[in-house]
Amino acid sequence: MPDSPLPLDTRPGALVVAGAPEGADALLLGAWAAQGRPLLHVARDDARLYRLVDHLRFFRPGVEIVAFPAWDTLPYDRVSPNVELMADRASVLARLAGARPAEGQGLVVVTTVSAILQRVPPREVFAGATLSFRRGGTLDLEKLTAFLAAHGFNRTGTVREPGEFAVRGGLIDLFPPGAAEPVRLDLFGQSIEAIRGFDPLSQKTTGARESFALAPVSELVLDEARITLFRERYRAANPQDWRNDPLYEAVSAGQRFVGMEQWLPHFYGGLETLFHYLPGAAVTMDHQAEQAVEARLELIADYYEARRSLAAGSKAAAEKSAAGEFVYRPVPPGSLYLDKAEWKARLAERRVAAFSPFAAPEGASGVADAGYRQAPDFSAARHQGDVNLFDEVRKTLA
Repeated sequence: MPDSPLPLDTRPGALVVAGAPEGADALLLGAWAAQGRPLLHVARDDARLYRLVDHLRFFRPGVEIVAFPAWDTLPYDRVSPNVELMADRASVLARLAGARPAEGQGLVVVTTVSAILQRVPPREVFAGATLSFRRGGTLDLEKLTAFLAAHGFNRTGTVREPGEFAVRGGLIDLFPPGAAEPVRLDLFGQSIEAIRGFDPLSQKTTGARESFALAPVSELVLDEARITLFRERYRAANPQDWRNDPLYEAVSAGQRFVGMEQWLPHFYGGLETLFHYLPGAAVTMDHQAEQAVEARLELIADYYEARRSLAAGSKAAAEKSAAGEFVYRPVPPGSLYLDKAEWKARLAERRVAAFSPFAAPEGASGVADAGYRQAPDFSAARHQGDVNLFDEVRKTLA
């Protein structure tokens, strides 16, 4: 496949890449990434994200393609994101906080408008956070169980579901979210004698492994330091209302509370953005991604105001709080999400290329035409009985 006819330079500034309908954008992204430069692509939504990832992996199998989806919850929701989705996101953050791609390999991180507008834990949380095990190596059981508990694993008697682990004498079973099957570590003292996969239904082993790596499975690490910081910040944000608060009491006891991820800023000294994880990356954007940004920011503001107004001084909220029931007290939008000004400022630091399926207007500045065009759709002609489809195709190609 030839290199892209449109070179993407490193100078900060905006560029509209016209003549790049869906499919052609993947060709261009793949060509740019193959030059060894990291790219951060912002898709309109999750459906578009996964289509583009499939296209990129087809066109450029030698380029590392990483998907970073948004939480599958609404802003200020009462429920937690899916555990496997959280594991995927944490794994990506651990990957980006660690080693760079091999020289000349190329890297494309494909995310969505919703995901890139949301802040993430700082890089030091994930740098070096992956645990590796090898047959014949050693394992500190106390440290492992503390790691699993802090990262959201549930201790059970028998491991059957993702996110569970069990300790039975010298056997440790654990099922990382996103993994194809759970893993059983067979210990003799602190030495790992065997590593095997097993069937979660029959509990029978499926095969031996030489090694196994356990990446973080949650963006919210519930260790002692984070619990202490949460307690301090939650009390400061709610000086009159933290007593008898079910969220505060659960976190103080080291227990996970449904929807607690919405208070992520209280657990860390300061959140970062996906831009921090890719300091040298150019940014590319779907057609109409900016409109999706505007809509998302409006949605965040609306949901925040709805939550804030319900919790601020209402009689019902006071009665629920006095009865020990949970009253949703949201964090300010700026602590969990980028606002419009910061979004613009982050883009201004980068080379930003926005794809457009339309041809470039004649004489337009800041626009480059890739030369691709949307293939014609003959579905209407196909359903007209008095129209010869082949004649329509011939007219189009003439």
